[in-house]
Amino acid sequence: MKNLLLAGLAMAVIANPAFAQDKRQTPRDTMIAEADAATARAPVEEQAAVSKGSVTVKGKVIAYTATAGTLTIRDDNARPTGSLFYTAYTTGEANRPVTFFYNGGPGSATIWLHMGSFGPIRVKTDKPTYVAPQDYAVGPNPWTLLDKTDIVFIDAPGAGWSRPLGDKSFKDFNGVDQDGDAFARAILRYVNKNNRWKSPKFLFGESYGTLRSGVLARMLEERGLSLNGVALLSTIMNYGVRQPGYDQNYLTLFPGYAATAWYHGTLPGQKPADLDAFVNEVRAWTLGPYAAALLKGSNLSAAETETIAAQMHAYTGLPIDFLKRANLRVDLQHFQTELLRTRGVSIGRLDTRYTLSPADLNADSPDDDPAGTAINGAYYSAFLDYASRTLGVKTEMTYRLTAREPGWTWDWSHRPPRGGTQTTPNTAIDLAHTMRANPLMKVLFLNGYYDMATPFFGAEFDAAHMPLPADIRKNIKFTYYQSGHMIYLAESELAKLRDDVAAWYDEAVK
Repeated sequence: MKNLLLAGLAMAVIANPAFAQDKRQTPRDTMIAEADAATARAPVEEQAAVSKGSVTVKGKVIAYTATAGTLTIRDDNARPTGSLFYTAYTTGEANRPVTFFYNGGPGSATIWLHMGSFGPIRVKTDKPTYVAPQDYAVGPNPWTLLDKTDIVFIDAPGAGWSRPLGDKSFKDFNGVDQDGDAFARAILRYVNKNNRWKSPKFLFGESYGTLRSGVLARMLEERGLSLNGVALLSTIMNYGVRQPGYDQNYLTLFPGYAATAWYHGTLPGQKPADLDAFVNEVRAWTLGPYAAALLKGSNLSAAETETIAAQMHAYTGLPIDFLKRANLRVDLQHFQTELLRTRGVSIGRLDTRYTLSPADLNADSPDDDPAGTAINGAYYSAFLDYASRTLGVKTEMTYRLTAREPGWTWDWSHRPPRGGTQTTPNTAIDLAHTMRANPLMKVLFLNGYYDMATPFFGAEFDAAHMPLPADIRKNIKFTYYQSGHMIYLAESELAKLRDDVAAWYDEAVK
């Protein structure tokens, strides 16, 4: 029989007069305030709902136990500071690998990885189109990684059903190092509570979760937990390259622009048959003539400008006059609206295969990101139904897709391994530090060609600038997919992704 989440997790959300609505508050403000009132009484005692299931992977039936519960994290004086919601899928085999999954944001719940990637169940998506309510469907996931590893999905503080405890508030967790510390304490708590110290251990982060993985891997190593591997899906570890006045981000974006143009058929010449070969050609040009041109800044001659603009046009189909007016530096939102302007649509950021009809055909930025709006309803509805009916979670608390709220801020300062403070973090430095300390740890970069939120060329730049000797650098591997930020939305690419990651596990636990 299933145990139910008890006490605070099942507590009704009760309005508090202190949060009375005023003229400046919206219904969403009131909802968040009411949820926060209940948050203060979240239980210190850890709760869990336990159920059983099975899934077939490559012809083999795998029986598993699903545990949906809370992990209480404490400060160094053992005072409770937070209750983090997690869902674990375990087979009961002694000392098998265990992997901790989380999404990004920062401040995002881990609903996307949970319901779309490697768990035993999955929201069914494939084509880059809006998922209509009548098409919402959840079923067994033949691409789960349960044949290779136990799986633990963790929601960030303030997101999902994760909440602060005691005198802590959401803002106490809203920062690069604060967030990393909370996840480190949650993972250590899970490992200790479930006696998984002898299990090979892995991190699997998506988007901002990859930045988190850099600092988290270092924190865990410093606290006595060594990892076998870190998988980075759709990577952004270095925010420094995005500072105004620097050209690196334009270089980072351009190969992704070209891949997107290849997909949508906007190249002025004959479409190359092989996307990988085409991207390799664009990479070489970006690192060579394009980088050299941008490095010259205002010293670039008119003739050189014409040459570079002509080649950018050849690789994207963007008008030469548009490229020259942009000073050869095309901002992402302008690319999203300009590439298919003559077709009357803008393209996505998370996944440039998705399109959206704008309200204003002359707009210079998209109305929304169709790659996000296309799936939000399907994922949220499917998870809440699954959590209640199958996992046995009973609660009146709001499952929050994000910890962000009115007035939300994030502390971007970060203390790197050798001290000092980074105001724009680069946790690739932390990851390199950990790899030098733990020279057997494997790192896998998983990249979608049509992801412009965290472009694949940016991940390559970050990895190439990690201070590592050659014998450790060989522990880094890259793979690529014809999909976007959430590679797993496309079934054909999820199948390839699953096999690539499964093979990587075999290497990492030798």
